[in-house]
Amino acid sequence: MSIRLAKRFHRAARHYEHEGAVLRLQDVLLLHGDASTPVILLLMATFCLMPVGGIGTVLSFAMVALAWRWAQLHETTQLPDRIARVELNDRWTQRTLKGFFWLYLAAARWLKPRWVGLTHHTLRTWWALWISLMAFLIFLPIPFGNVLPGLSLMLFSLGWMFRDGLFLLLSKVVGISAVVFALLFGHVVLEIAQRALNWVQSF
Repeated sequence: MSIRLAKRFHRAARHYEHEGAVLRLQDVLLLHGDASTPVILLLMATFCLMPVGGIGTVLSFAMVALAWRWAQLHETTQLPDRIARVELNDRWTQRTLKGFFWLYLAAARWLKPRWVGLTHHTLRTWWALWISLMAFLIFLPIPFGNVLPGLSLMLFSLGWMFRDGLFLLLSKVVGISAVVFALLFGHVVLEIAQRALNWVQSF
């Protein structure tokens, strides 16, 4: 599966490089063939890493809604219209297609079914809570705050797609790091605010 997807994205990168056509996020989904909730989440998490203002805010709400539909055993196979219509420029088209090409090449090498109990459907509610927590961190206006929770959700999506419990645990490790980063950033902001207040009161 992963090798087939890697080849598909490699061909697409060459096609768009020569044609110069506009790539939409919906086109990226179509390149995956059979869409599922983990595939949709993988796309959303990946695009949260792009330096596009406001995209994390929009996607964070969509990811929470997607997670709780999935927890109730309702699969999502389409991106929300507003997100699906987003267009990528030439540079980001190539970065996206080549990025997925390398991602699925790596998946072919590193991912395999193991510790599959972590992918049991009875755990979906707990994983939905985890997705919602990562989406909340993405929503917060923290500089570079999208990176770690976005990576956590990418690892989760790949782990679920390939039934690899190890990657689900790696998702937890990265996500916990994201929580720690957010707490440290909040502490720094409060410290700066307190010092600024003390400085004002000193006059």
